[in-house]
Amino acid sequence: MTWLSVVLVALALLAFLLVALEDVIHLNKAKSTLLLGTLSWLLLFIFSGRDSGLTLEALNENLLEIATLWLFLMAAMTFVAYLNAKGMIANLIYRVLPQRIGERALLLLTAAFAFVFSSLADNITASLVSLTLVLSLQLPPEKTRRFAVMTVFAVNSGGVALITGDVTTLMIFISDKVAIPDLMLLALPSLIAVLALALMLMPGLGGTVTIPRERRQTRRSDRLIAAIFLVTILATLSGNVLFGIPPLLTFLFGLSVMFLIGHFVERRSEAEERRVLDYIRVIEYDTLLFFLGILLLVGMLKEIGVLDVLTQGYRVLPVEGANYVMGLLSALVDNVPLTAALLKSGIVMARPDWMALTYAAGVGGSLLVIGSAAGIIALAKVRVLSFTGYLRFLPALLVAYSLGFGGAYAIALATGG
Repeated sequence: MTWLSVVLVALALLAFLLVALEDVIHLNKAKSTLLLGTLSWLLLFIFSGRDSGLTLEALNENLLEIATLWLFLMAAMTFVAYLNAKGMIANLIYRVLPQRIGERALLLLTAAFAFVFSSLADNITASLVSLTLVLSLQLPPEKTRRFAVMTVFAVNSGGVALITGDVTTLMIFISDKVAIPDLMLLALPSLIAVLALALMLMPGLGGTVTIPRERRQTRRSDRLIAAIFLVTILATLSGNVLFGIPPLLTFLFGLSVMFLIGHFVERRSEAEERRVLDYIRVIEYDTLLFFLGILLLVGMLKEIGVLDVLTQGYRVLPVEGANYVMGLLSALVDNVPLTAALLKSGIVMARPDWMALTYAAGVGGSLLVIGSAAGIIALAKVRVLSFTGYLRFLPALLVAYSLGFGGAYAIALATGG
């Protein structure tokens, strides 16, 4: 490893350390990761010693992936910001939940909602909606943390079983390593793992939550935009499966329809209120900038070949153990380049091994709050949640992850693996 590689790896480790110590040093994680992410690429251009055109090509490829995720997140957050401000999400909670419900039952319902919703939509949208639901309940800080941890794990678990729910699942499917029926089988161990974590988080919960019945009045245009959001999600799923349409394109189209409706409604209304287009300005850009910095760092690690070292684990460990470890590593390294490195390495595995890896890559990121998009969003939206606060739940998360991982192998073998 060259001196430049050592420096770049050190910058990445420093970035992760600063994220972990954010609540101690009071330095916003978006500032630190963006600084070190851009600095690492500047050093690559100046000191790598290779043709700058090759480095530029690698950066552009990385930026294209980032822009796709970044713009999708922006569109989803704008929809959710509008619906939340108009009380649509709160009204949905009031309609579905009883007026009084035990905290343990509420935890199970929250987990079930996040699990099912993330199977139908992408993890980013599912996280935004589910965490908005959690925050609207206004629980005490410690209990809010438990619900947030449950939500992150349930969102990542729900996305494993369908190609529309998780990017790594789609990548493994496209590479012909698993088939649709194989993926659908993963729903069972994933759900069992979610229920197991819920049981482990229940100690300390036992009170009763009174859910207010004060439903806010909504306009017809608000309900129409809520319907557009739902149609956009369904169109994203069906359009991607049937025609290969990128989810970003469908979501941006839905967002443009939302803005167009807002334009005509605002022309007829004399009320002084925030315009629909203004909701794009109130989303949490800290989340987006943090996401940008993290992905720049991961792209840099991929470019200098550090991620390729991960495949060496399959030479020293049994394939089952290596797959398990890959899930643990996805809590530190973004699971997309991690999965890409494994697929490009030419590793030959049996169907049960690929199914278990699909589960590990999708759910392993839940072990640390910075290990998945759901965790990153939770870190940004839930103010009482910190890196160290999430770390306290690692033992329970590890047990649930291990249970789901073993279940993925078991169900694959039981069905003719």
